[in-house]
Amino acid sequence: MFFALTDDQREFDAAVRSYLAERFDLAAVRAVVEDPGSDGNPETLWKAAGEQGWLAVLVPEEQDGLGLGLVEAQVIARALGAGAAPGPWRGTVLAAEAVRLAGSDEQRAAWLPRLAAGDAVGAFTLSGAAPGPLPAVEYAGIADVVVARSGAGLALVTDVAATPRVRTTGPRASRTPPPAPWRRCRARREVVDRLAALAAVLVAADLAGIAREALTRTVAYDRERRQFGVPVGSFQAVKHALADVHVGVTMAEHAALYAAHALDAGLPDAALAVAVAKAKASDAALDATGAMIQYHGGIGYTWEHESHFFYKRAKRLAGQYGDAAAHRARIAELTIADRR
Repeated sequence: MFFALTDDQREFDAAVRSYLAERFDLAAVRAVVEDPGSDGNPETLWKAAGEQGWLAVLVPEEQDGLGLGLVEAQVIARALGAGAAPGPWRGTVLAAEAVRLAGSDEQRAAWLPRLAAGDAVGAFTLSGAAPGPLPAVEYAGIADVVVARSGAGLALVTDVAATPRVRTTGPRASRTPPPAPWRRCRARREVVDRLAALAAVLVAADLAGIAREALTRTVAYDRERRQFGVPVGSFQAVKHALADVHVGVTMAEHAALYAAHALDAGLPDAALAVAVAKAKASDAALDATGAMIQYHGGIGYTWEHESHFFYKRAKRLAGQYGDAAAHRARIAELTIADRR
């Protein structure tokens, strides 16, 4: 069976990538990274995320969203990974989905339109559980709403600056024990499992985007860089190594896309597809960014070269929502258990 993005989804992908290439390229990324006073959420990029519907992708139309699916969301995630783009896009999308799935009618009405438009920033984590402190939460220092695990369900904080209960990363990084639980939380275990799967797929798509861009840039460089009068890319050892990376990246891309489709469609193999996607994407991104540094030669190790943007992002995301080893164990559990 042939499985690929639709024409509309390809156009959506092209629009996101076009914006990043023209208005927020790696020079803009570097400006954020090198600014010691930056909160990691550049205003121009965040405004575009709201205006172009990137934040509204999973929000229902009746709450001012686009009402699309995880396939479209992973398109955005992959483009952001390829651009090494900073900002709390993923945390905001997941926080909004948590509000949609587990919040009260009042919470949905209050938060979903604001999160979809970019008028509010979300942060999200499923690491840690009550009792005990929450781990660091990405972008919680600038978030208006933070969603985290609390016991068997979820917790919501809507006044992050005023509460002493959330430990954050960024400018306001000090608050610790878990926040108060939802007033209402339907099917708590199922909701948490669903959000964990969505988060794993979005991270996998980001990693696939990182991996593809790292490989593309490496191949382009090695076609131009010459040693002994010929392109470095013509050397057999380099060609074979990068061919292996290409196979891994391609498989990771397809795995992330299929996992998103499986969750959207409620397919019986969705859990297995998620584990495969995250395992493959984690490995592919680490392999591709490591190869990027190696096959750029000495320049690849320097601060001036862009390779570290991709490598550090891959290292940061590879372990989120389960590393490759954890997901391979999950694959074994799902496949072997089915045969007993």
